[in-house]
Amino acid sequence: MDRECYLELSGSPVQFERATSVNNVFFDEANKQVFAVRSGGATGVVVKGPDDKSSVAFRMDDKGEVKCIKFSIGNKILAVQRMSKSVDFINFIPDYPLTEFSQECKTKNASVLGFCWTNWNEIVFVTDQGIEFYQVFPDKRSLKLLKSQSINVNWYQYCPETAVMLLSTTVQGNVLQPFAFRSGTMSKMSKFEIELPVVPKPAKLSLSERDIAMATIYGQLFVMYLKHHSRTANSPGAEVVLYHLPREGLCKKSHVLKLNTTGKFALNIVDNLVVVHHQSTQTSLIYDIKLKEADGSVNTHQPVLPARSIHPYGIPLSGPAVVPAPPPAVPCQLYSSSWSVFQPDIIISASEGYLWYLQVKLPPTVQLLQDKGKLMDFLLRRRDCKMVILSVCCQILEGRETGSLPVVATVFDKLNQVYKDYLEAEQSYTLAMESGPSRSSVLQKRPIRTQAVIDQSDMYTHVLSAFTERKDVCHRFIIAVLMEYIRSLNQFQITVQHYLYELVIKTLVQHNLFYMLHQFLQYHVLSDSKPLACLLLSLESTYPPAHQLSLDMLKRLSTANDEIVEVLLSKQQVLAALRFIRSVGGHDNVSARKFLDAAQQTGDQMLFYTVFRSFQQRNQRLRGSPSFNPGEHCEEHVVHFKQLFGDQALMKPSTA
Repeated sequence: MDRECYLELSGSPVQFERATSVNNVFFDEANKQVFAVRSGGATGVVVKGPDDKSSVAFRMDDKGEVKCIKFSIGNKILAVQRMSKSVDFINFIPDYPLTEFSQECKTKNASVLGFCWTNWNEIVFVTDQGIEFYQVFPDKRSLKLLKSQSINVNWYQYCPETAVMLLSTTVQGNVLQPFAFRSGTMSKMSKFEIELPVVPKPAKLSLSERDIAMATIYGQLFVMYLKHHSRTANSPGAEVVLYHLPREGLCKKSHVLKLNTTGKFALNIVDNLVVVHHQSTQTSLIYDIKLKEADGSVNTHQPVLPARSIHPYGIPLSGPAVVPAPPPAVPCQLYSSSWSVFQPDIIISASEGYLWYLQVKLPPTVQLLQDKGKLMDFLLRRRDCKMVILSVCCQILEGRETGSLPVVATVFDKLNQVYKDYLEAEQSYTLAMESGPSRSSVLQKRPIRTQAVIDQSDMYTHVLSAFTERKDVCHRFIIAVLMEYIRSLNQFQITVQHYLYELVIKTLVQHNLFYMLHQFLQYHVLSDSKPLACLLLSLESTYPPAHQLSLDMLKRLSTANDEIVEVLLSKQQVLAALRFIRSVGGHDNVSARKFLDAAQQTGDQMLFYTVFRSFQQRNQRLRGSPSFNPGEHCEEHVVHFKQLFGDQALMKPSTA
């Protein structure tokens, strides 16, 4: 079953001093830092972050129990709440005094519920009567009130990624008022109401902070509401309701995730997937809001995959071992009641002293999602998807049956749609840059090539090249797959690279399917190109008509005149080459020596005479004399002509 676990805890967790009776643990979502605060005498604080730079240890005076503690962005200023009316500050900027300074909330009789840093020197106090937005001046050890808003507050949540704060108001707590913060400004967004489950009168439900989370999914901010099972409704279980919260405009209910069970849940967002943890069954479900259901209902989603547990995790008994063997480990208790879940992808076990990042493992999803079209839609939206997608392509081709061709076609079309979108975005960006600076080009960013862009080189190297070498697969199926990929590229108007055509031709020749090759070329299934024409030339010994097919292709290209002449001369078809160069109007500029060399090598004296006389006539017409210029290096050919036919056979200058 472990092989089917598609979720895992990060292999390099943040380790901190675990929570005890004298050691409290706090988490700062903005900086992804864990604060272990040890009380008794001077207060010792150990801060652990994602890297060593964000980790720090210090002591501060014990002025009471710490209720909340957070660094501003970049660890510049520390804010600590100990009292219900004020927040204390300590400078951590080099060369600034370490003396604490304090700020009381402005609203009378208000209690501070908490605070959030929105910038390195901007902070929001949240009280039970509203919010106060301050600018901090570390050099002056003071704060300036920028803006405030009076509103009854039950609880609050803050999304650091978007700098949006959510305040719960009204008696039931289900009217939410969002505020957005940006470089010294605070703006009020449209408030909205969360629909609570219906309960029998006189009972009344209120919205709990535990049932709300904010997160960015596919670049959009959502408020996620964990709506528990209502005993009065005929609902099979709880659900997660997603409300889309735009910067401007109304917040609307946009997606419903069906959990199909009841109990205690927790939410994470990993790689744009909503992960729902279920404590009693110790399993997790994942949802992709961009995957549309088969019934066409856009807003209602079932789990993408069957419920599975997070992959087992072992906690080392000791520190790093001196010997190469890993230290012994004890299994971590997954889905423990001591776990705390934070957005987007963080799980903390305060009792064990670990912070993990939740991760999605894509390889196990391949076997769990049988619908290959849906699987491809799922994989194409994931971060580290390229090698998994290529392995799925190889796996589909393992089918070896023509019956699987529709599946192959569907997969190729999905890959090439993403490929085409990237090519168009790249082209649009290039054109904008070439047209010079303008308002539109300044705003336009170079498109990022994600792992979902599977180009022709990727397919050739990792899938198609090896596939054509398979001895256990019907060659007709191999050719059908190659042509299906070329068909898909053409459908999306993507220029097919010549090496794909070469792969088709080599496969056809390998299986002696020359009639099919002839048809593909005759009906232009394989597009004309110089590399392809050269490949056809090399096949002449195996398939003689390939020579003429190559020449026909070069003629159609109209930019390959030199190549055609070289081909004809290499075959000692000197007169044919001469006729061709005349037909395209290149006779006056062509090298006489090249043709005379080829004619002399044939040993045909009359052929040499004809070619020599042809160029003498050209010289007479262009320069008024049949003689060759020294720069043409034809002296040895003149000597050869005299030896064969005598001086009197040389053309005399015209007297006209």
